[in-house]
Amino acid sequence: MKSSEDLRRILLRIDGKGYKAYKDCEGVYRFPDYTLMIDHVQGDPFASPSRVRIQIPMSTAGFPDDTYSSRSREIALRDFLTRRFYELADYYSRRRKGSGKSGIISIDRPGQEVLERTSCVVNSSFVEFRFVVGFPALGRRIISREAESIFFEKIPEIVKKAGFYRNLDSRKLYRHIEVNEDADFIRNMLGEMGLVGFVADGSILPRASGVDQRPLKKGKVVPFESPDTMRVKIELPNSGTISGMGIPAGVSLIVGGGYHGKSTLLRALQNGIYNHIPGDGREFVVTDATAVKIRAEDGRRVEKVNISPFINNLPFEKDTVRFSTDDASGSTSQAANIIEALEIGTKLIIIDEDTSATNFMIRDHRMQELVSKDREPITPFIDKVRLMYRDYGTSTIIALGGSGDYLDVADKVICMIEYLPHDFTERAKRIAENFKTGRIAEGGEKFGELSMRIPNPGSFDPSRGRRDVKITSKGLKSIVFGTHTIDLGAVEQLVDVSQTRAVGDAIYYSTRYMDGKTTLADIIRSVFADIEKQGLDVIGPKPVGDYAYFRPFELAGAINRLRTLVIT
Repeated sequence: MKSSEDLRRILLRIDGKGYKAYKDCEGVYRFPDYTLMIDHVQGDPFASPSRVRIQIPMSTAGFPDDTYSSRSREIALRDFLTRRFYELADYYSRRRKGSGKSGIISIDRPGQEVLERTSCVVNSSFVEFRFVVGFPALGRRIISREAESIFFEKIPEIVKKAGFYRNLDSRKLYRHIEVNEDADFIRNMLGEMGLVGFVADGSILPRASGVDQRPLKKGKVVPFESPDTMRVKIELPNSGTISGMGIPAGVSLIVGGGYHGKSTLLRALQNGIYNHIPGDGREFVVTDATAVKIRAEDGRRVEKVNISPFINNLPFEKDTVRFSTDDASGSTSQAANIIEALEIGTKLIIIDEDTSATNFMIRDHRMQELVSKDREPITPFIDKVRLMYRDYGTSTIIALGGSGDYLDVADKVICMIEYLPHDFTERAKRIAENFKTGRIAEGGEKFGELSMRIPNPGSFDPSRGRRDVKITSKGLKSIVFGTHTIDLGAVEQLVDVSQTRAVGDAIYYSTRYMDGKTTLADIIRSVFADIEKQGLDVIGPKPVGDYAYFRPFELAGAINRLRTLVIT
């Protein structure tokens, strides 16, 4: 291992030379309090910044054992340290000099969610930060004095203030850890309590805007308050006893007039699969970890999905047991999305009427009279939702405002009035009893069989041009896999571009388990078994700092939307 002075000498030697001379800096250097690893140096000041790691011995970092004694606490600690590093790096990057990305110091930026990330690694031996640095240049000539300032002044200050326990606000750190641990505790308790979701009293659900997920603070903000009939209490490990609305397993409806908060509550629940930072307002809005938000997705490709529980008897005898199309309709896409989620094991489907195909959700009495069942291929969701719960234990939460027929199949009806929930279950039952719809149930005696699908490994080609593997994320909702683009616009529970980046690499990693005999569900289980044992690094060829944890459902969602996918 080289010394820090060796790095200083290299920088002095290459001052004023062409940019590629920076490659001489790659290597491992021992600084007084940490080890610096320059893993990759960019080839040009306008290229993606260089990859750098800092490893601090735990004996120097000094974090107490109880800050990372469990998986939940470790993830929260890593998240807290990443946020602190980002703040400091952003501050020290403001006065940067040079061309292109010269002088940038940056680490993966967390949002409102607490996600496992590869930006920071913590164990009993060390704390490691993974970040990027823009090696400075004027034009394409090296300016060593700026590089020296980065590595011998700015980074040491960042490391000291972000990586040493004694220099952090311990009260804020423990609050961050404890809130995360409490949210995980609630999620683990849901099944035991017969619930699929929980919204704590006092939660702030509205967001600042559609593009700003921080809590709304302007105007009148109504804190959440559970109806008395749905209020449950939970004793948390750190925060004591809290109360809130428990959403039971089964079929639950969220109803109410327009602009009264139906979609706001639904969005909070769909994002309740993630923990949130203190001050977010949704710290204790917690949903079953397997919850999947479903919507219609016109135009998506579907590959041999058994949508026969919902759609049968198509014209020209088109197969719906192994249904394929390059241009799905709203109803067929929504059916496929539900079946694909069940294939991977979801126990909670979340649906918003506003983003659903009407003919998939309901066929009322008048339409049943007008078009007989033998001429209608679609069995609407209303006739399958209870069977899905009975046969597969999968609950449903639906936000709706236009279809009162669903009152007949609901276990719980929550009515939002001026952003506050009211338990209208008994009222809904009386209305359903007094105002019969005349509908004839069309769902049969069973939900229907689920078919496990086997992907053909030959249909996954990540090559592009001269590169054997070229996989990149294009924002939050798009992955370029070789020469093909995967549209993830309808995979609504992706919240961070680092998740999308990780999903792209996980698709390629998953091909090692594809042998033409193994089902997609088993392949994904094997991938996540590896991640559980070895961390997110396992899905990539080298350690990187910009992966964030995703779920099996997001990986399956991306694979299912790869237009070259072939199911054998």
